[in-house]
Order: sequence, then C-alpha cells, then structure tokens
Amino acid sequence: MNMKITLFCFALFLAIGTGFAQKKGEAKSIISDKVSIKKYHNKEELERLPKGELLTLYKERIESLVKLLPYIAFATKPGVTMTTLGIPNDSDNSKALDNQFKATDAFLSSTSDFHGRILPYSDTNKLVSAILFYEETMKSLHQYSQFN
Repeated sequence: MNMKITLFCFALFLAIGTGFAQKKGEAKSIISDKVSIKKYHNKEELERLPKGELLTLYKERIESLVKLLPYIAFATKPGVTMTTLGIPNDSDNSKALDNQFKATDAFLSSTSDFHGRILPYSDTNKLVSAILFYEETMKSLHQYSQFN
C-alpha cells in the first residue's frame, strides 16, 4: 500500500513538473494582424463621410502602415514568423522583436494623441487625399509581395 502511494505521488509530481516546465515560446508573427484594411474607398465615398469618420480612417491607415512598412523586407502580410524566415527563435531575438513592438506601440500612442488634438483642424479635402494615398500605398505593398 505504501508503495502504491509512493508511485502515485511520483507520477503526480512528474506530470506536474512536465506541465510547468519551461517551454520554448511559440514564434510570434512579425507583422501584426491589425495591419489589414477591411475596405478601400474611392474619392466619392470619402467625400460623403463626415469629418469624424475621416479622422478615424486616417488614423487606422497610419497604424497599418507603421506596423507594416518596417518589415517589408521580410513579408507584407501577417503570419510570417522568425522561424518561417529561418531566424532563430531564441530569447535574444524574441526580446528584440518584443522591444520593437513596444517601441511601435509607444510611437503610435504618441502619434494618435497628436492626431486627436491637431488633425481635426485639417482641411477635409486634404484628409480625403491622404486617406486615398495611404490606401494606394497599402495596395502597392500587396503588389510588391507578388514580385518576390
């Protein structure tokens, strides 16, 4: 009976130890899932929108571009990881990627605060032009990926 309890405790500790053992973290996607634009617009559609919606679209396009442009040498769509690129998924590289994500988030937060304060004073026609430009840039990045 004593032997059964000992074996049971040993098996239990072994199972718990395996469950809590440090596992190598899964490779993170280099490009965030939030970079895609759900809908592209034409000039007429944008001209009919109120300025508040234009401001939102403008900020979304900026965020998408900021999260995509630094990585076009690797990929132009989400889902590509360091592992798929042949980059070792070690702690140093993961830490570098995490630091890059934090820096990008800090930049976007600062930019969003600035846009929230200053952008409402912009001319509506210039907002429309900027949104169209950003959307064309995103489209061209998808074409860029077809050349690789």
